[in-house]
Amino acid sequence: MGVAPSAPKIKFCGISTLEDAQHAVAAGAWAVGLIFWPHSPRRCEPGVAAEIGAALRRKVEVAGVFVNPTLQELTETAQAVGLTLLQLHGDEGPVFCAEASRRTGCRVIKAARVRSGADIQALGAFHTDYHLLDSHVAGMPGGTGETFAWELARTHRGNPPLILSGGLTPGNVAEAIAAVRPFAVDVASGVERSPGHKDQAKLAAFAAAVAGTVAPAEAPAPAPQPAHDPAEAVS
Repeated sequence: MGVAPSAPKIKFCGISTLEDAQHAVAAGAWAVGLIFWPHSPRRCEPGVAAEIGAALRRKVEVAGVFVNPTLQELTETAQAVGLTLLQLHGDEGPVFCAEASRRTGCRVIKAARVRSGADIQALGAFHTDYHLLDSHVAGMPGGTGETFAWELARTHRGNPPLILSGGLTPGNVAEAIAAVRPFAVDVASGVERSPGHKDQAKLAAFAAAVAGTVAPAEAPAPAPQPAHDPAEAVS
């Protein structure tokens, strides 16, 4: 008997309050993403990040999202917050990614902003724990709310596991999953009421749409009924 397919995992990114983090967990998050890039409207303040990490680190993966950080910044933040994942969204190279993992003990997600298949092929040099594909918008390292041509993702070799990001919403995530078949999906603006503030109903709707991509198990065949004995009818 084959293993039944499972729905992709969900990373709710751009979390900036403990309340939103708890709502994300309740909705079924595999990971919550805390953005430390100072120019992001979804930046998580260090004190709040530490509070989230302390509350949730044994319940979900706690990912720190960075753009061209120093190794010292990564090490200090990972320790202060209790990060379990580092998501690197800048120009970090393969050697930097490996050293970041070694110093922090965190697994590493290397992100690429996709314009063409060449951007995906370039990820082959990164032997990180996960690859993440996001949309390319000039001057924006992520969180753009824009999708990219999902068929390009099919050129990814599937190792390491792929996380799909970029403009996902409760309304399009099922189509994206059907096109890409990723390990996980990542959403920020698609489940917000305003930048950095999640909408609880959208979190639940997104999770339901992801879960709905798995066909329900076939109902078992009814048990055979004993043959009718005509003698019983006249006894």
